[in-house]
Amino acid sequence: MASVELLFGPMLIGTYANAILYGIMLVQIFVYFQSYKNDATWIRRFIMYLLIVETINTGFDIAMMYQPLVLEYATPAATKFFPLGLYAEPVVTVAISTPVQIFIAWRIRLISQSTLLALIICFFSIISLGGAVWLTHTISVVRVFARKPELHWPAVMWLVATAVVDVLITISLTVSLSRRKTGYTGTDNAIRKIIRLTVQTGLITALFAILDVVCFLVLPHSAINFAWDFPLSKLYTNALMSSLNARAGWNTTLSNTNMPPNALFSDDRELMRGTQVQTSSQTGTTSRTRQSATASYELGLPRSNRVAFGKHDGPYGVTITKEVETLREDSVTDIRKAQVYNGV
Repeated sequence: MASVELLFGPMLIGTYANAILYGIMLVQIFVYFQSYKNDATWIRRFIMYLLIVETINTGFDIAMMYQPLVLEYATPAATKFFPLGLYAEPVVTVAISTPVQIFIAWRIRLISQSTLLALIICFFSIISLGGAVWLTHTISVVRVFARKPELHWPAVMWLVATAVVDVLITISLTVSLSRRKTGYTGTDNAIRKIIRLTVQTGLITALFAILDVVCFLVLPHSAINFAWDFPLSKLYTNALMSSLNARAGWNTTLSNTNMPPNALFSDDRELMRGTQVQTSSQTGTTSRTRQSATASYELGLPRSNRVAFGKHDGPYGVTITKEVETLREDSVTDIRKAQVYNGV
């Protein structure tokens, strides 16, 4: 059996990381509810669900460490049996990660228009859910640290499936968003920012899941894997919240390039809308058309009173529109009248 340091040291570090990320998550959720009050009701309720389950998860982790280090301090039971809070750890984690993964799969379906890809992501996500439930049951049967290697198969099923989902999400979002580039500098810069955020958050969760399963297999009689396991659920929620709260920054990027105001999320009633600008004068005609993109890069945008041109992927997909500007003038410096036409 491993020493006390190798049993409870990594578990305590994982609990610390979980609690720190919980604090970061609280700030992100507070910013979200203060800044995006017009988001769809179901999205806001989903965030509340994540907050409740994450609070339960952190409570279980703290109680899990309190039991052996305080209640059972210096007793044989502390190093012999798994803490009771560990039983719930896998199933509570997937109660967070699986809905987030399915939520992102739905976004990918709307962005890429690929139902098959979304179904594959959901399939592996459900497998990870099954593996976590299996692991929870196995922990309740095994109960003792000495038999920890018997947890390997359900742990592998859970964590490998989770890592596969994270890698698929990262690759698919990166490819789908890369295809939405238009050649317009402001829009492409915003898309590149979204891609960077997608890669960073997706790879972090995949890396933690891979390190968890590797340590589980390579060091079966220690608890080093729990240093990666306990913060896992918080990484999913913080990744989702960071993408939600980053919308204002992306919109600023677009607004600095004279693009119309944009956001990423909306309810089902809100569609992507464009802008038609027509400038006329008494004599002479010059016309030009430029292509740009207004963005609902993730899920949609607030209600607008503009007319859309071009194509869109639905209220929650990536939208690429054309902004048409027609100039009628007798000289470049003599524009007598300008009128902006807005539609509903």
